[in-house]
This record gives sequence, C-alpha cells and structure tokens, in this order.
Amino acid sequence: MASTILIQSMTTCTLVILLLLHLSSMATAKHSYSSRHHRRSHGHSLSNAKLNRAYIALQAWRRVIFSDPYNFTSNWDGLDVCQYKGIYCAPSLDDPKIKVVAGIDLNFADMAGFLPEELGLLADVALIHLNSNRFCGVIPLSLANLSLLYELDLSNNRFVGPFPTVVLSLPMLKFLDLRYNEFEGPLPPQLFQKKLDAIFLNNNRFSNVIPAFLGGTSASVVVFANNNFNGCLPPSIANFADTLEELLMINTNLTGCLPPEVGYLYKLRVLDVSYNKLVGPIPYSLSGLAHLEQLNLAHNMMSGLVPEGVCILPNLANFTFSYNFFCEEQGICMNLTSKGIQFDDRRNCLPEKPLQRNPKECNMVSEHPIDCFEERCNLVGTPNFGPAMVPVSTPLLSPSTAPSYT
Repeated sequence: MASTILIQSMTTCTLVILLLLHLSSMATAKHSYSSRHHRRSHGHSLSNAKLNRAYIALQAWRRVIFSDPYNFTSNWDGLDVCQYKGIYCAPSLDDPKIKVVAGIDLNFADMAGFLPEELGLLADVALIHLNSNRFCGVIPLSLANLSLLYELDLSNNRFVGPFPTVVLSLPMLKFLDLRYNEFEGPLPPQLFQKKLDAIFLNNNRFSNVIPAFLGGTSASVVVFANNNFNGCLPPSIANFADTLEELLMINTNLTGCLPPEVGYLYKLRVLDVSYNKLVGPIPYSLSGLAHLEQLNLAHNMMSGLVPEGVCILPNLANFTFSYNFFCEEQGICMNLTSKGIQFDDRRNCLPEKPLQRNPKECNMVSEHPIDCFEERCNLVGTPNFGPAMVPVSTPLLSPSTAPSYT
C-alpha cells in the first residue's frame, strides 16, 4: 500500500522540484553572468523588490525558530536569500528577468518554532515542504497571499487549532499534507470541492462527522485515518469516482454500513476501512472494482457472507476481513490461496475454518441481522463552515520515512 502511494506522490513532488531546480539553474547562470559584468555587492537583491520582501519574511521566520539542531538557517544572514539553505529561487512568472523565491524545502530539519505572519510576503512561492520538524502554533492567515502555492506539506509537526481554512483560498493548491499534527474539530465541506490531487489528513484530532457532501475534488489519494470522525461514510463518496485510487479510513470511528456507493469508485486500487465499527454485509457492488488490489475490512462488526464476486476481482492481491462476524464464504473465497491472494479470515464465524469466534458470540450477531436499507447514512449535525472566507489504535507508519504517504 505504502509503495503505491509513495510512487505517485514522489512523481508529483519530483516533477515540481526538478522544474524548480531547472529554473533555478537558469537563474543562477544569469546571475553569475551579471555578477561578472557588474560586480556590485548585493546590487541584485537590493534592486529586486520581491527578493527584498522575501528577505523580510525569512528573517522574521529565523527570529522565531528556537531550535535548529542541523544548522539549516546558519547561512540565513545576507540579502541574497537565494543562497539560503532550503530556499530555492527561479525566474518570476510575470517577469523572467528577475528571480523570486519559488520553493522552500526544510524537510527533516527538526526545527522548533512557529510560522510568522510575514510568510505571506512570499507571494511567488509554489512549494512549501516542512515535513518532520517541531513547528507549532496555528497556521497564519497571511498564507492566503500565496496565490501560486501548489504543494503544502506540514506533516509531522506540532501544529494545533481547527482545520486551517486558509488553505481553502489557495487557487493553485494541488497537494495538501496535514498528517501527524494536532489539528482538531470538524472538516470544512469546501475542502472536498477543491481540485486537489492528494489529501492527507491522518493522525490528527479531527472529529464530528465526515461532511455529507463529498464532491468536486479531483484527488487520487484521500487519507482520513486515525481521527475521530464518528458517523458513517456518506453515499456522496461516489462523487470521487473519476479520480480516486486510494481511500484509507483506518481507525476513524466509522459506524453504520459500508455504502454500496463505494462500488462506484471504479478506479480504486486500495480500500482500507479497518479498525472501525462498521456493520452489515459487504456491498456486492464491490464486485465491480476491477482495479482493486488491496481490500482491508478487518476489525469491524460486519456480518453475512463474503461474496465470490469480490474474491474473483482480477487484480486483487490482498484481502483481509479478520475480526468480523462473517458466517459464509462463497465459492473461491473458501480457497483464496489457490488464486495467489494473501488473506486473513481469522476471528469470524466461518464453520469450517480454524481460529474463529466461539458460537455464543456468533449467535448474538446472527440473531440480530442488520438491514442496511434501514441503516442508511444520517449525517445530521454536519458542520456548516459557510463560504471559504479568509483574510488577505493502529496508527499508520510514521512520516519519518517521507516522502512516502502512508
């Protein structure tokens, strides 16, 4: 699972970084030529208003970085911000003759501090990667000025507060990674109306319910895992059908039945809803997921039969449905080994299989069957954030191995 997400995420990141490095090298060559012919100390920086604003922003940031064990900011002390470690410059989009700060990559720097409002001065930045640091506090609203920001990775830090709604105002944003922080409260429905390629929300303190209306996003990967959403997976998940390839909802306190609309996600390769409180049968609609490679339903309270239509999916490689209350396996599902499929069917109510639940547990469930038509998703209480207005138990693997996105 991790490898598939890793490849896709690295592809996006690599393309952007290579572009920045290419543009940066062009700008460096131009700057070197200018330096050889003019030899004017700091003249380039002083004549460039955008780099002057970047200097103000980065110096303000340096003042509120209280720990820098790897000395990332040791050379952040001159006007030439393009020479700062972790700062990448490129020709400006509106005037290629001047350089601007286009990227910030401080991944794995282990810095401690917070993000100052002055970062809003970096109006040309397209990429901010702060993975695996100790930054804390809230996300400044001034980031709304970063109209070219394409990738924002704040994962594995100590940020707090409600969902940072400032990201909703970023028109170019395609990649959002908020994993492994302390964000809390509900998610704004507007998040799922943005044209994002990837949304990573796992391992925070998000709560309430998953918004009732999920639609408009172009994300291929969505990770909700290890939060406390409660409620059910809304049928509007079907609106992700044209793009979604990986959906991870591990340990999110989901209840109710798995909606049949999940079967409409025809591009899905990974579906993991393990460690929840799901009930009822496996929707037969999952039999239409021809690209599905990994299906994990473990540690829920699902019951009924395991349909053969799922077991014969052409690309299925791993099917885990242990720790439920399934009572029957159809056809080839009884012998998945013969298809080369890795599986785990322990702790169910399968009469001919070892390591199953005791009859008393199984009878309690079989005597109270779940009717999923009566258990349709009720999302009363979904928060309403209004328009996006901002001022001018079994955790996933740690992102210390980033840029993998587990």
